[in-house]
Amino acid sequence: MAVHVLTLLAYREGDRVTSALLAGSVNTNPVIIRRLLLALQRAKLVDTCKGAGSGSRLNYSPKRINMAQVYRAVEAAEAFKTPRRKPNEDCPVGHCMLEELEKIFASAQNALEKDLEKTTLADVIEAVRASCGCDEKGS
Repeated sequence: MAVHVLTLLAYREGDRVTSALLAGSVNTNPVIIRRLLLALQRAKLVDTCKGAGSGSRLNYSPKRINMAQVYRAVEAAEAFKTPRRKPNEDCPVGHCMLEELEKIFASAQNALEKDLEKTTLADVIEAVRASCGCDEKGS
């Protein structure tokens, strides 16, 4: 949903976009979009104004926003997580399982974020334009 919202903001090329318009595009409630925009604003990816001239817009060029930044802005937890429950320390497997899983998961998380860094918002916009033939400011 965050990528969809950011792509639409980029499509509008600096024009402020309301949460209602964003919600209509995503097909969700504007309250959900406003919560998402808060997370994106905390990450400094968007600027949001209330009142006259209200709406949101990107803080940076789409070429300067990569998918890893978006992922970090909206995902509270890491994709790979060790179980909360501790295994039996007396078991030959259990006593070292969490440490090994943490190494594997850290490596996987790092690989995920490195791969996401390769794709910019500009890449997403280009792909959307190519697939739908859109050449006007989207809605």
